[in-house]
Amino acid sequence: MSHTRLIYHVVFRTYNSDRSIVETHEKELYNHIYSFCKSTGCLLYRIGGMPDHIHILVEIPPTISVATFVQRVKLSSGNFIKWNKLLFPQFRGWGKGYFAASYCKEEVPRIYNYIKNQKTHHKSQILKTEIKSLLNNSGIKYDEKYILEE
Repeated sequence: MSHTRLIYHVVFRTYNSDRSIVETHEKELYNHIYSFCKSTGCLLYRIGGMPDHIHILVEIPPTISVATFVQRVKLSSGNFIKWNKLLFPQFRGWGKGYFAASYCKEEVPRIYNYIKNQKTHHKSQILKTEIKSLLNNSGIKYDEKYILEE
């Protein structure tokens, strides 16, 4: 018998960082992503974001890789947005890359609150700075020229 707890903080952005996630309709998108997670056996702890990106704190079953999860959630949510084009008229798709880092159960409240407070957080910090901070805090090496590259 296998025992796992695979908790990830995932961030992905809109194509070219377009500010196309309309705040008045973001709840519909978040509800769709919640339903997607539930249907794939994932446990969604928290979702939130800004008009140009989304943060997800999720526990993924061991049968799904983080890359597969991100690919599928982008596809599903992108299709939802396209089917609801009137709610998100400027959406052109998701960017190619994503950020993902794993966390232990004890860190969930901290990441949960970080995602919950995105709107306040982004009053003083742009996405590029946030991504660099997340990478640095996670010990992930990166090349500056590839941050937010399409």
